[in-house]
Amino acid sequence: MPGTSPGMTETMSKEHAMNIMNVDYSTKIPNNVNLSEDRQVLKALEGWHPGYMDWWGDMGPEGFQQSLVYLRTAYSVDPRGWAKFDYVRMPEYRWGILLAPQEENRVIPFGQHFGEPAWQEVPGEYRAALRRLIVIQGDTEPASVEQQRHLGKTAPSLYDLRNLFQVNVEEGRHLWAMVYLLQKYFGRDGREEADDLLRRRSGDADSPRMLGAFNEATPDWLSFFMFTYFTDRDGKMQLHSLAQSGFDPLSRTCRFMLTEEAHHMFVGETGITRVVQRTVEAMRAAGISDPADIAKVRALGVIDLPTIQKKLNLHYSLSLDLFGSEVSTNAANAFNSGIKGRYHETQIKDDHRLEKDTYPVLKLVGGEIKRVEEPALTALNMRLRDDYTQDCVKGLLRWNKVISTAGYDFTLTLPNVAFHRQIGEFRDIHATPDGVLIDDATWKARKGDWLPSTADGDFIASLMSPVTEVGQFAGWISPPKVGIDNKPGDFEYVKIET
Repeated sequence: MPGTSPGMTETMSKEHAMNIMNVDYSTKIPNNVNLSEDRQVLKALEGWHPGYMDWWGDMGPEGFQQSLVYLRTAYSVDPRGWAKFDYVRMPEYRWGILLAPQEENRVIPFGQHFGEPAWQEVPGEYRAALRRLIVIQGDTEPASVEQQRHLGKTAPSLYDLRNLFQVNVEEGRHLWAMVYLLQKYFGRDGREEADDLLRRRSGDADSPRMLGAFNEATPDWLSFFMFTYFTDRDGKMQLHSLAQSGFDPLSRTCRFMLTEEAHHMFVGETGITRVVQRTVEAMRAAGISDPADIAKVRALGVIDLPTIQKKLNLHYSLSLDLFGSEVSTNAANAFNSGIKGRYHETQIKDDHRLEKDTYPVLKLVGGEIKRVEEPALTALNMRLRDDYTQDCVKGLLRWNKVISTAGYDFTLTLPNVAFHRQIGEFRDIHATPDGVLIDDATWKARKGDWLPSTADGDFIASLMSPVTEVGQFAGWISPPKVGIDNKPGDFEYVKIET
């Protein structure tokens, strides 16, 4: 830099670091990517903004758009302190473009480009593959908002209502994150893809969302907690894999998204914990010793443990399908290319190329489920799914501790990976939650024992009456141990317009 001293250069680099760390709220679109100097992208995003607001008005939370909600908004991407809490009406929430700070001299950590400098622009040969990955990730974000838009009307407390809306606005921000990448790096194709993200609708017969689990209904709050625990956890695994990407803007985008995503899974894990807690407390108070005595438990106005297990079976199996086929050349190509890595790639002790490695894959062999060694490159989906399953187990340990501490002999379990699958190795067979292969007739006869029936759904729906009094909770769920932002139990998280 001609005419500058080393001290000046150092000062300027520190200022640049602060600009990246802190979010600029002076423009219509808050950001830490210097949009004010990127006029073309700023103009494209400002052109997209009205369509987004129309989508939010049509498909965002129904009935609460003018309510003041105690939400967190990111003001920085510094993990030590990045969000502030305040009341805001959701249409006035400041959705923005936030990327984690750039790692100096970052290199591609896997694949055939291992050790080369990370890309700051899209490599031409990987343009189509990268665009598709970004579009698929982007499509999931508004989909979950659409799936959950009616839930506010049956919230079990203002605390839970606020958590729902926090998840919703952040999924909206994650959509913005992917749209920024499309608008900045993919030209006209990117702009068209960004428009399509607002055109598709969850469950729509003509223009559905791209992945099956994001076209399912979320009819009640137990479904919401299961979704945020299991399906958002799939999102966590995918974001971790994309955060390893050799395309540095995608990596940085996903790294900050993971900071926000943690709260979504917290909502799911603690929500299910509180449902289980309330159920076992009610059973103990009523002197019910058998968790399988469903009629007696339901008469208490709580959700019986076998039905919670059925909901778990449904959401876990739907989420497994999001990982795709166990053996996949697409996954191998994405890894080889350096555009999508593994969960915690840089912590794995191998050559990060996988040219000669193998990985055990569950397959259907001669009518039996067997573990077969496959090339590690083509088994990447299976590996990521295994990482996901291990991550899921942590919540079950906590839920089961609540049950055992209450003195009940009942254990919530993850069903076998062959159970209720629509994609991959087991899509054309039927299996029990224990992994026993069964015929069509047995499946039809027993399906209601393992997955929520219409009657189960009707019972849960009967409990879904809104509780909007400050500090009060529906009878089927326990209060949380700690409030959001350390607020007291009687804090008014949502000021509902009357």
